[in-house]
Amino acid sequence: MAVELRVPEVGESISEVEIGEWLRSEGDSVARDEPIVVIETDKITVELPAPVSGTLTQVLKQAGEAATVGELIGIMEESATPSGEDGGEAPPAEKPARAADTKPEPVAVAAAPGGGGGDGGGGGEGDGASDGSKLRVTPTAARIMAEHDLQPGEVQATGAGGRVLKEDVLRALSARVAPAPTVSGDRREEIVPMSPLRRRVAERLVRSQHEAAILTTFNEIDMSRVIALRRKFKEKFLERYDVKLGFMSFFVKATIEALKTVPQLNAEIRGTDIVYRDYYDIGIAV
Repeated sequence: MAVELRVPEVGESISEVEIGEWLRSEGDSVARDEPIVVIETDKITVELPAPVSGTLTQVLKQAGEAATVGELIGIMEESATPSGEDGGEAPPAEKPARAADTKPEPVAVAAAPGGGGGDGGGGGEGDGASDGSKLRVTPTAARIMAEHDLQPGEVQATGAGGRVLKEDVLRALSARVAPAPTVSGDRREEIVPMSPLRRRVAERLVRSQHEAAILTTFNEIDMSRVIALRRKFKEKFLERYDVKLGFMSFFVKATIEALKTVPQLNAEIRGTDIVYRDYYDIGIAV
């Protein structure tokens, strides 16, 4: 029997969503309650679970396309009998009807980047699997981590309940791949499409510049160690370079180290994309 996959209601004021990623392809077998597609909005990102066990027969909306609440985005063919794992469970009619009530199991990512990742068999009960079980990772984030051999310890989760999001993985990759300065002069950029949520945040931030009162804050820091370091080397520095060692050198160094730690501050929004840079242009008013 054909079962329709429609965009669920994801918020009172949300009428349009964007298809983030299909976690299964046409022809793939899917277990009931297994996440099948990621739906993104300007407020939240959700995973739509399969309402029945069966086969995904048709994808009507591709990743990146817009869809409205209630719109048909895919079709499944229900299996005649439940899978072996679910054989002892109650029939589908006794399951909760709302997809939002179903919480998919977190993806364990520690075994994938580590030793061989592909078996998922009996050997997965070692330390790697134990560590991975502590992380709740979205399927999209888990796929990117596996593709780039990213270890769980390198990702800082910002999602609800400690969940690792796609943005967390991209942030970790940006910080990890930042190359050391080279003499070749290469200036590489990475263009990453923004999710609807980030687009809305960027739009509101720009609007706030025109509608809100923007204030400047001042923060005091302890400069005693910097002053001592300058006092120790200022004579040698002047002797060697014929230039006085000022505080601006320390400020520039600190700024670059901060940009390496938080690469989003060195990024630029172009249309609906975020452009991450692996170089640093520092402007100083003289």
